[in-house]
Amino acid sequence: HLGSVVAYFTSARFLLFLGHALSTWGDRMWHFAVSVFLVELYGNSLLLTAVYGLVVAGSVLLLGAIIGDWVDKNSRLKVARTSLVVQNASVILCGIILMIVFLFKTQLLTLYHGWLLTMCYILVITIANIANLASTATAITIQRDWIVVVAGEDRSKLADMNATIRRIDQLTNILAPMAVGQIMTFGSPLIGCGFISGWNLMSMCVEYMLLWKVYQKTPTLALKSAKVEESELKQLNVKKESDMKPAEGVQLIVEKDVTGFEPQQEKEASCAARIAEPFITFRDGWVAYYNQPVFLAGMGLAFLYMTVLGFDCITTGYAYTQGLSGSVLSLLMGASAVTGIMGTVAFTWLRRRCGLVRTGLISGVAQFACLVLCAISVFMPGSPLDLTVSPFADISARLFESEPLSTIASPEDKPEMVFATGMPNFLNGSATPANSDPEMSPEPVPLISVSLLFAGVIAARVGLWSFDLTVTQLLQENVVESERGIINGVQNSMNYLLDLLHFIMVILAPNPEAFGLLVLISVSFVAMGHIMYFRFAQKRLGRQLFVCCTRDPKAVSDSSPPGNTSTV
Repeated sequence: HLGSVVAYFTSARFLLFLGHALSTWGDRMWHFAVSVFLVELYGNSLLLTAVYGLVVAGSVLLLGAIIGDWVDKNSRLKVARTSLVVQNASVILCGIILMIVFLFKTQLLTLYHGWLLTMCYILVITIANIANLASTATAITIQRDWIVVVAGEDRSKLADMNATIRRIDQLTNILAPMAVGQIMTFGSPLIGCGFISGWNLMSMCVEYMLLWKVYQKTPTLALKSAKVEESELKQLNVKKESDMKPAEGVQLIVEKDVTGFEPQQEKEASCAARIAEPFITFRDGWVAYYNQPVFLAGMGLAFLYMTVLGFDCITTGYAYTQGLSGSVLSLLMGASAVTGIMGTVAFTWLRRRCGLVRTGLISGVAQFACLVLCAISVFMPGSPLDLTVSPFADISARLFESEPLSTIASPEDKPEMVFATGMPNFLNGSATPANSDPEMSPEPVPLISVSLLFAGVIAARVGLWSFDLTVTQLLQENVVESERGIINGVQNSMNYLLDLLHFIMVILAPNPEAFGLLVLISVSFVAMGHIMYFRFAQKRLGRQLFVCCTRDPKAVSDSSPPGNTSTV
């Protein structure tokens, strides 16, 4: 028994989990902290945070396919090491710049009329965006490629590894922000910057070593087909041509005399080809994604990102307007993490009994059934739904009123929730209208609507994470090895595109009175996503789509067509 325990803790599988846990912990701390830092630096305004979010989403949307193509064209160890070093070095550099800004903000404001401070903000957002792009490359190569190779031909092992990766994600999503939040609360933002920079420096060294250990323990990681060999052959051909040039000197001179400007034309053509290459890669990536057999499944997953039914700043802000306290929200977030982990357990159990494709169907039905509660909550007592209110009422009120911000939302009420935005009541933690008389004590808002909303959101996490794991494994098993990077890069781009659209949707209707409409739109997009997946499953399984689940794992091997050789 002791030997088997030691063997597990020294296996490539465990070392991969450990490396992912360290990487994810650092990522979650940084993503939480950078938003807080930017709000703190810009005078409690969400402007810099909004710009950062827009830049990050736009960059992955445009560069996802190019990053994936780079992953495909280079050796696994080179990709993993490069993305790891770039990601952590960028976070460390950002931390140092933020520490300088926190220490010398007053002096920086006076230098060059504040332009130097503005340059610091631009630099922080740019470097943080580079860190996010490197993190995207790391996720693609480790979670979509290395894990498949480490699992080998064993699909059950691959499913278990995917589920474990998601459990690590769920735990770090809750624990990492709590940890860095405590440091920033009892210390200062300056101490928080220093801690995150130090953590990333140490984590980078440990992760680098773990990657090397996994690479050594899994010899098949050194084998990579198609695109890597093709790029290496191109380099060899270029080298051979350069070696042959001296021997063909006379011929070259004659050709130069005859054709005149040909070398110059070739140089211009080569330069144009290099400029056009990223655009061609972008086009080819999206075309290849569209032609994948799992295209509809991937699109179905992407449509689930077009939703306000999650624990992001938008839903949290709405909860505050409905009278929920911060402590209650933290408990609800903890409950959502638990149901998310239950979803990973449900995935492994369902996959063994019903097969991978049917697991996605069952997960989709379970998620949608839970989200029906959210749709019902829109029409229950306590719902602020009022479509007669103009979506821009709060913004116009803020623009034309003469009273200062402090009369709208007193900082003494909830200092951490007061932001200089066009949506004061949506984010300031108060459930009272902006123009209400402070001497009047408003009646408490009934909690039936908001209770049903969060019950549906939390329960739906079981189906959501099971469905996410299903599509992830379908992409792993059905995309050929030479295209894993570019296809998963495009999938990330699609996810970010729909996520970006959901933020635009909120900007167009920021009032709490319109939140019910956003809920209904979100449920509709989730339904469309699962309809796409149903169509994919119908194509894959045909008449066997509704065959009852069985305990025989051989009878439910529906995850890929016969003769699929995409796994290593």
